Amino acid sequence: MRHFQTKIFEILLVEDEPADAHLVQIGLEENESPCKLHHVKDGLEALDFLRRQGEQFASTPRPHLILLDLNMPRMNGREFLAALKADPALAAIPVVILTTSDSDHDVSASYQAGAAGYIVKPAGMDEFNAALKGVERYWCGLVRLPGMG
Repeated sequence: MRHFQTKIFEILLVEDEPADAHLVQIGLEENESPCKLHHVKDGLEALDFLRRQGEQFASTPRPHLILLDLNMPRMNGREFLAALKADPALAAIPVVILTTSDSDHDVSASYQAGAAGYIVKPAGMDEFNAALKGVERYWCGLVRLPGMG
């Protein structure tokens, strides 16, 4: 198995719940991953980040992975995923759904819309960290992504 990439692995977290965003940040820090986490609060902000629209996003990096919550205000995860996959400049960025929904409908719809993975947020901190470690191991260590040679 390859070890973690030598370059910084850029992750965009699209999550409206500050507590959940904080848990992801803590989990990545505890796992000592070579990931840099960027956080936005909804799909509209995520599109601005990705398209570098607005002063605050003028020099944002292109993420290697997007972690996406489904249930958010303004533009939810489903709407964001559809907009992302419809944009040829952004469609290749892998998206892993990270949500509380365990609905078969949400799982199926997410994969049909182009999600690369679907993770139900575990309730406990240990389980949450284990899930993040699995995401890191797969996306940072095993998968070959553009620009991460």
